[in-house]
This record gives sequence, structure tokens and C-alpha cells, in this order.
Amino acid sequence: MWPVSREMHPKPFIRLADNQSLLQKAFLRGAALPDVPEVLVVTNRELFFKTEDEFGELSRQGVGTSYILEPFGRNTAPAVASAALQASRTHGGEAVLLVLAADHLISDQPAFALAVSRAVELAEEGRLVTFGIQPSAPETGYGYIEADGERAVRFVEKPTLELALQYLESGRFLWNSGMFCMRAETVLRELEQHSPEVLAGVRACFERSREEQGKGFVRLDLDEDAFSAVPDISIDYAVMEKSSNVAVIPCEIGWSDIGSWTALSGLGVADEDGNCIQGDALLDDVHDCFIQSSERLVGAVGVDNLIIVDTPDALLVTDKRHTQEVRKIYTALKDKGNEAYKLHRTVYRPWGSYTVLEEGKQFKMKRLEVKPGGRLSLQMHYHRSEHWIVVSGMARVVNGESDMLVNTNESTYIPAGHQHRLENPGVIDLVLIEVQSGEYLGEDDIVRLDDIYGRA
Repeated sequence: MWPVSREMHPKPFIRLADNQSLLQKAFLRGAALPDVPEVLVVTNRELFFKTEDEFGELSRQGVGTSYILEPFGRNTAPAVASAALQASRTHGGEAVLLVLAADHLISDQPAFALAVSRAVELAEEGRLVTFGIQPSAPETGYGYIEADGERAVRFVEKPTLELALQYLESGRFLWNSGMFCMRAETVLRELEQHSPEVLAGVRACFERSREEQGKGFVRLDLDEDAFSAVPDISIDYAVMEKSSNVAVIPCEIGWSDIGSWTALSGLGVADEDGNCIQGDALLDDVHDCFIQSSERLVGAVGVDNLIIVDTPDALLVTDKRHTQEVRKIYTALKDKGNEAYKLHRTVYRPWGSYTVLEEGKQFKMKRLEVKPGGRLSLQMHYHRSEHWIVVSGMARVVNGESDMLVNTNESTYIPAGHQHRLENPGVIDLVLIEVQSGEYLGEDDIVRLDDIYGRA
């Protein structure tokens, strides 16, 4: 889903036409179910504050929120094992886990709730439960489950087109949705039997990890060294494909994993020419195109069947038949060390965000937005100095030995080597322009001396 999805802004944060992200929709989907005391999020440590901001926009419906923060990805088996261990600690081994991916879309909430209700019944009987989607086409990009009623006979990898056609015609196969329901004690027992090295690794990691209480949430930071020894394996390979205790719920819930721009483009309402437009576009003789632009006007003349996605720092143009190959662009950018694979021009931080406005040899301009109460780390730079100009709000600035307030239309200068800190003591967002100058302007020229977000 590049260029909207990046390594530090992955697919769950993509916003749909209603301005809700896939992550927000997943939260609301789970929180709306009956008898849900808590949403437990397993995610990358770097995405914690962005995730909290996303949830902060929602009414949490009285549902608690907790986090397990991974230092890096280790696939779904360690994530599920971590969630099961944590749920056992806080709710007991009989707690029922509903495992949902944060980047799927489900359009029929009532049907979803009915499927979950039946899954909970089976989970409370000690079964591992998965959700199978009634296939509508011979898809080769999904895994399949052969089912006999509610009994999962076997899991099948992504098939060839010929096999997919046979599966569709047989009526015995369902798409593997990647959603699960099980008691915490059940999945831990099955992990112990079928993939003991995963469970042992996660347990060892828990012993060396720290738990912190925040405002309205609990988070567990997994120890990096211990987590690196945990096997990188999916819950399907680790348990589901090996167990004889798997039930499947066949369902039609309007499910999509939105795996490409073509899939996303099919969600919008098209005009009389088959075009779906998100943003500002001027078209002439254009048919069956999807155009998304966050800022600029897009003009298109005499083209058909294209995906055009424009972001502030990158433009994607592809035929709809080739959207699965967009990952080649992402891989090439990563291989070249081009940060467009990893970051947008706007980068989110615990205290707010910054946007790179312009950069050149020995200078860089940023727009910083600091949330009320937000505080950057006490830090210094060896190779660059900074000018801060307050556009709106009021800043508290530590600059060497001085501690001062800087008001709107005022500025201050931070020489290289000075310890400094920026804070928003007000009740409205602080917006300022930062001008950096020096021989090296990389983000790794930051020496953090003290930080309320634990990054020092």
C-alpha cells in the first residue's frame, strides 16, 4: 500500500473515505461486542504513541486498553502467546481471546457479532476457533481452510489458480481470515504441545520485561535481547495446522484484508465513468481510475484503469492489474536507503509531530506541532544549531542555563552543543518553525539526556 503505507506508518493507519483508520475500525469492532472488558494491542514499540493518538479520537465505550510492545516483529505466534500470557495474568486462564488483525475491514457488524458469539461458545468448550470466509472468487492470494461443517479438516497454503477453482467448486473450502477465538489456557496448552520453543521464549521474555501504568492504559515493554531469541513463526504454522482441536466458523461478514490498492479502490463510490476520487482531481476522458491526493490537484487526461496516489513526498502511478507489484518499489527504496520507504514527511512523536518543509545542503526546515503538556527530551546536537520561531501557542524553552517562555511571534536560537528542551505548557497546540543549520542534520545526531517517554 505504498506510498501511504510506510514502515513507520503501516497499513492499519490508512484512513478510508469516512476518515476512520483501519486500526480505529478494528478497535470499535471489538469494543462494540458484549462483555468485552479490555482491548489488548500487540504492536511495535515505535507505534505506541501513534496508536494511543488514534484511540484518543474514539469513544472507548468504557473498554480498558492495554499494550504489549514488541521491539521488532516476530510474526503472529509470539504475539498471540504474549497476549495469552498477559490475559492469564490479568483475567485468569479461562479468559477468552478474540484475535483480530488491525488492518482488515468488516462491513457487516451484526453478522460479525453473531459469528463471534458462536466462536465464544466453542472456545469455552476448549476449542481453538478460526473464522472462515465464504469465498466469492478463486482467489490465489489467500490461504484456505477445508471444512466439514464446523470442523477444520486442514489448512491449505495459497493455491494455484487451477486449485483455487477446484476449491471454489467443491463448496468445502473457506478463505482463511486470520482471525481466531480461544481461551488463554487453551492456546497456551496447544503452544506447549506443538511449538514449545515459542512459548518458552515468550515466557523468558516476560520475566525480563517491564510493565508501566499510564493515563488510562497499561503497557508491557518486551525485553529486546530476550525477544530476539523467540522464533519468528505464524500462529497458523505453530499451532493451527498441527492441532486436531480446531473449529471453524463459516461466515459472510463483508470481510476484506485490503491487500492492494485495487482492493481499496473497490470500496469507494464510483462516478458514471467508473472513477473513484479521494481529494482534488480534474479529469478529461478518464475511465475506471482510482485517484487519491492528500494535498495537490491531480490532472488526468485520456487514461483508463489506473491507480494514482499522490502524497506530499511521493507519487504512485500503476495499472490496476499490477498493484500487487507495488512492493517492488518499496523494496527498491529500502535497498537504496531512501527514507521514503520508512517515513512520511510528517513524522509522529510522543509529544506531537514534525513535518519536513524543505531541506538542502547544510539546512533543513521543519514545522513542529507539540501537544498540550507535550515535552521533547532534554537533548543536545554535536553538528547542528537550531532556530525556533513560535507561530502559535507558547513554548517553554530550556537553552543551556536559561529557562524561558517564548510567545507567538518570538524566537530563540540553540547553538550546537547546548543542552536544550522544548515544552508546551499551554492548553492549545504549540506550532513553531524550526530551522536547522550545520554540517550534519541527520536524526541520529540527537543525544538524549532525559526523557519522560523513556527514550533517553
